[in-house]
Amino acid sequence: MMKPMLAAALLALATTGAALADGGMTVPLPDTSGLSADEARALITELAQVNVITSNCPAYPVSDAEWTLIAGTGDKLAAQLGLDASAYDKQFYGPAFQLLDDPGACDRIGPRAQPLIARLKAMGGGTTPLSRSQ
Repeated sequence: MMKPMLAAALLALATTGAALADGGMTVPLPDTSGLSADEARALITELAQVNVITSNCPAYPVSDAEWTLIAGTGDKLAAQLGLDASAYDKQFYGPAFQLLDDPGACDRIGPRAQPLIARLKAMGGGTTPLSRSQ
């Protein structure tokens, strides 16, 4: 599971339009303000699943910047939906981690990572780290 301090830091940063990785990297996050609650929940579900799978299935790695975009967008959506870190974990990461019990989950969900990252970029997100001054 995500470390509580990291989850809190990402949730706080998510509202600023940038996300912070463990190493201190920030990336621009997509504009999710136009999503309905149902669209936001569908996207946050996919983000949590892809995050868990790419973090636990060696055949589907993502870069630190891509991970920051995925995790930061999920945190931004959680804030947008009014979820605290506990509700976010319970509703989205709990079920995503249960996927690891399914031997086919890596190969079923892993290939969705790059199209998801492309979608987030098309929505205004990015994987080019921002300078610390922003």
